[in-house]
Amino acid sequence: MHEMSIAISIIDAVAAKAEAEHADTVTIVELEVGKVSGVEVESLKFCFSAAAKNTVAEGAELVVCEVEPVGECEECGQRFPVAFHIATCTSCGSFKTNIVSGRELSIKSITIE
Repeated sequence: MHEMSIAISIIDAVAAKAEAEHADTVTIVELEVGKVSGVEVESLKFCFSAAAKNTVAEGAELVVCEVEPVGECEECGQRFPVAFHIATCTSCGSFKTNIVSGRELSIKSITIE
């Protein structure tokens, strides 16, 4: 389950920021997670809770904002919603498309005390 290693990395980053800010407690961690990032959000929430035990983030609320996947056609420049990593342009039918959003996994904000 790669969500545990992701959760541990998030806790490490959050703890380092809290230490740099001389904070004792992290109360909220906001993430952006793309819907085609390969991250199972519910598993990540469970793992985050477990990884936060005995850290400054223990008991912190994990807020996940899911980012809708969007593709962009290299041929005509059209942007369109996608459901998978491979997509065809909805305008011209080209297979030359790139996913421009929806694969994110980033810490958006941290609330510390």
